[in-house]
Amino acid sequence: MSAQASTSKPEPNPTPLALSDAELDKLLSREASAFQRDVEVERILKAFKLNPYDILDISETSTPEEIKRRYRQLSLFIHPDKCAHAKAPEAFDLLKKAESELSDTVKRADMDAVILEARVTLLREFVPPLPVSTLDSDPALTALGKEWKARLRAKSKELLIEEEVRRRKAIKMNLANEGLEAKKKEDEVNQRKRKAEDDKNWEENREQRVDSWRSFAKGGKKKKTKIQVLG
Repeated sequence: MSAQASTSKPEPNPTPLALSDAELDKLLSREASAFQRDVEVERILKAFKLNPYDILDISETSTPEEIKRRYRQLSLFIHPDKCAHAKAPEAFDLLKKAESELSDTVKRADMDAVILEARVTLLREFVPPLPVSTLDSDPALTALGKEWKARLRAKSKELLIEEEVRRRKAIKMNLANEGLEAKKKEDEVNQRKRKAEDDKNWEENREQRVDSWRSFAKGGKKKKTKIQVLG
């Protein structure tokens, strides 16, 4: 064996952990997808809870079909079975609640009425005021860019909070009234119970009263002594 042969080093074997370009791209894509899911969960959790449009991140002019499609996309994307985020179930429930509210024609009409009020209020703040029929495509609004949508969301949030405060006060007042009514009924029941108890005691003591009266009457009947007249 030659000296050259004895000093040669064997070629290193490829590491089994080495990834091909395709496998690396797939891994990075999966990690990016997981990151995007986490980002979406955080967005939903930070969204204004009283505005289902904000939770679904969809326009107020969306059709029922568009709302359902958007809900399906997001619910599949952040589904707890696919998303490792600890609060994915909470975000998933918020999506479901938002879709349910917008699928209810009455609730959506109430929501749209508040948003319309916010829109009209903002249009009247322009100098000079803009007509309430002004479309989003109007140059006065398009010139504001994203600021117009931001203003509308902010004003809608303000009005929705006011509406929620009024709703909670009404509930509190109703509960207070119900409490007063309940106390009134309880007092009436207690009064009837006391009267029934008094009547019962009266009847139970009737014989005793009769006997007492008879004894009194009998003892009062004393023989009158004759007065002797002198003389």
